[in-house]
Amino acid sequence: MKPNVGTVDRVVRSLIGLGLLSLILILEGNARWWGLVGLVPLATAFVKWCPLYAPFGINTLGPKQ
Repeated sequence: MKPNVGTVDRVVRSLIGLGLLSLILILEGNARWWGLVGLVPLATAFVKWCPLYAPFGINTLGPKQ
């Protein structure tokens, strides 16, 4: 797996992931479990690789990295 997620993209993914995970604490009932979807952007930010970017050749790392 060649990294294809840059720094700005990682920060945005982390913030979105944490925001979605916060739904577990905010919502009530079964709807709160939708917050677990936040694990996906957090995981892709952590490993610096997005499986949806790979087939399209998208790379947000920039020229130096």
